[in-house]
This record gives sequence, structure tokens and C-alpha cells, in this order.
Amino acid sequence: MKTTALNKIHKALGAKMLPFAGFEMPIQYEGVNAEHHTVRNKVGVFDVSHMENFFVEGPDALPFLQYITSNDVAKLKPGKIQYSCFPNGQMGIVDDLLVYQLAPNRYMLVVNGANLDKDWAWVNKHAENFDVKLENLSDQYSILAVQGPNAPALMQELAGDSADLENLKYYTWTKADLAGHKNILVSATGYTGEKGYEIYVKNEWVYDIWDALFDKGKAFGIKPIGLGARDTLRLEKGYCLYGNDIDDTTSPIEAGLSWITKFTKDFIDATKLKKQKEEGPARKLVAFKLKGKGIARHGYDVVDENGTKIGTVTSGTMSPTLKEAIGMGYVPTDKAKPGSEILIQIRKKQVPAEVVKLPFV
Repeated sequence: MKTTALNKIHKALGAKMLPFAGFEMPIQYEGVNAEHHTVRNKVGVFDVSHMENFFVEGPDALPFLQYITSNDVAKLKPGKIQYSCFPNGQMGIVDDLLVYQLAPNRYMLVVNGANLDKDWAWVNKHAENFDVKLENLSDQYSILAVQGPNAPALMQELAGDSADLENLKYYTWTKADLAGHKNILVSATGYTGEKGYEIYVKNEWVYDIWDALFDKGKAFGIKPIGLGARDTLRLEKGYCLYGNDIDDTTSPIEAGLSWITKFTKDFIDATKLKKQKEEGPARKLVAFKLKGKGIARHGYDVVDENGTKIGTVTSGTMSPTLKEAIGMGYVPTDKAKPGSEILIQIRKKQVPAEVVKLPFV
């Protein structure tokens, strides 16, 4: 099993470590609920170094990315970031990802760690027809996510006058000097719905960044946060998780990701997905709240009044913020309108739930 550069620190802090995406990762420190509230109210730091970095460079970098991703990469310029996905040729999703434009004809792709081999094979397969150079430098870099309402002030104090991080716009990046290291890539991105940043730093420097964050962060209520709270935080905002809410069998149209599926260009599955959008998908990913007792877990059935399966729960938890059971899942389109009632099969009981608009929080 792989480990991140900060593995020893997590263990020294008493983190509960479990396998995740092929890595031994911290799932929680003091507890999911406490860590969740820290991010919603103060500031927390996640080690998300299991995410992978691919670099794309060359004369055909733009047409290549236009073809293999669903969003319009031509809208990017250096300093901008885009959320997108790799359509798989069968109307499913290879992975979701972030596309960073680093310079003209140079991009960074940030993909899910669990999909490393699949994603790397996918981009290499399609690169054969384009004049591009691909590099996987994931093993050389660590990624820290600094998230929460106090994150801007903390990051600005850390950067000093080397960069205006406090006013860095959402889905943009810049370079900053942090903990004595020059030109560290910092982006205004994250997976929590709170104000926050992601720091891309060489492995040999990440200890310095971590120590500096916690030194200056004491005044801001900083704590280390595990991946358990990352999951509850993203679900409260309705963000899709690959392997749960989206995968090789779900289309971006079904998943509510039409906004990252641009038909102003040609790309893998463009014709099929455009037809599906125009005709309307047979099923949709919806958010729901349980009206009875229980928690809807990933894989539970959504059923009709006769107990017949009509859909599947993809994510579910007890919301630490709302103190209510929330979830997402695929249901027939006629059941997808907010206010619709559905039933979740929880063990031997059929628990009523109401379809609601996102975000939950």
C-alpha cells in the first residue's frame, strides 16, 4: 500500500488510518463530526496527496484536451482552472478531474487517486493521435487542502506580500512563497463548499508547509481533518464522488453535470450525450432527505409503493450540520422533481424520503 509524505505525522497525531485509493490515509483524528464542524466554522487541513497530477504539454495540448474532456478547455487561460470529466465512449465517465492551464500549451490534470492506472492508460491511448507530451509526476508532489471560513486570512498570513491569496478568485491559481519556499502553486479550490485552497508542493517541502500552517493557524482554530469529514462536507454541498455518484455507467447528463458538458466542440461521446440531453435522460441523480428513522447508505435500493426497485442510493449520511439523514441517488425522471416522495429500502423497512434541491447546506 502506498503512503503519502505526511504518513508519519498523521500517525503521530493519532489518526485512524485506513486504506483509501491504494493509500494508507487518515480517515479521522478526533472524530468526523468534530472535524466537520471545524471546517464549517474555522479552518482545517486535509492531506489529499492521493490525488494524482498529470501534465500535458505540446502544440496539440488544447485540441487533445478538447477531445478527451467534456468541458470547453478553450475558455481557460493561464491562472484559470476548470472542472470536467473524461467521457468513456459509452456515455459513462472514466473520471472527473480538474484542468489547470499553467501556460500556453501546458496543462495540469488532477485526477482521483483510485483511478490512476485507468486514467493514465486512457490519456495515453488517445494521445497517440496528437502532438503532446504526457508526464505523470504524482509521486513527486503532495497536495494539502486548507478549507474553512478562516482559510483566506490564514493563507494570506502564510504568504505575506508574495501573493494576494485572500482575494484569489474561485477556480483560479497563483504562485506564492510559503514557509521559505518560492513559487508554490496555490489554487482557490476544494471539495468542502467552504472558502479554501489547495497547495501543490514537492514532497521534500511539505513538512515545512504543514508545520507553518499549524504554527500560524493556532490563532485561527486550525485542526487536521480526515477523509471521513471530507465526505460528509462534500455531500452536504451535493458534490459528486467518483465511485459513488458517478462512474463508468453514469452519464454526465444523468448526474446533473450538463454544465461541464459543452457541445460547442467535438469530444468523445458528444453526439450521444447531446441526444440524451435533448431527449431527456430516463433517470437522474437527485438529492433527498429521509422523513423517517435510518440512514440511507451507498447501494441501498430506492423502491416504489410495491417494493419494486426503481433506483439506487449512491451516497448517504447523517448531516452533522442539519442533524438530518441526507443522501443522493438515481431515480426515474418522473420522480426527480423536488417535492417528489420516494422510498428507501433500509433493511426490512421502506423509509419515506423527499427529493430536495441542492445544496443541503
